[in-house]
Amino acid sequence: MTRERQRLTRLPNADDCAELLRRHGCEGQVVNHSMAVSALAVKIARRCGADTDLVLVGGILHDIGRCRTHGIHHAVIGAEMVRAEGLPETVAAIVERHIGAGLSEDEASELGLPARDFLPLTLEEKVVAHADNLTSGELRRPVADVLAALARRGLAGPAVRMMNLHKELSSLCGVDIDDIR
Repeated sequence: MTRERQRLTRLPNADDCAELLRRHGCEGQVVNHSMAVSALAVKIARRCGADTDLVLVGGILHDIGRCRTHGIHHAVIGAEMVRAEGLPETVAAIVERHIGAGLSEDEASELGLPARDFLPLTLEEKVVAHADNLTSGELRRPVADVLAALARRGLAGPAVRMMNLHKELSSLCGVDIDDIR
């Protein structure tokens, strides 16, 4: 295997990921949030049989684009950054599809994102997206609180998608995600 091919397929460890965030200029609060999301995502991944190494990396790097913008575009920018670092496409997909419980092509277009589907597809993408949904800063939030906040903002579609994601992952885990500590 060539050196370049090794670079493209190797997953970094947690310290390498945190260093990558800092090297790109992510603020401390973004790094701390990302570590909290990753920790929760790994707990969920262990329960539902997802790839914990991939979830660890995707969880830490999911907000890398926030070093350039805190807007919705951070997911697309972050995925581009991850690709430029030579990380596997599976990591880039987690970064790109983590926003909310995902976005349909129409929703993405309305928000000024590329006209394509940003819904999480793989189990690992779903785990990281939902761990992010349930983490505010470094604090864990129950799904009911997150759904209530979406309802207050008139975001019924995303709320339904998030609840469906919560139910799907809870079923796979054999326990309500809110009960995983």
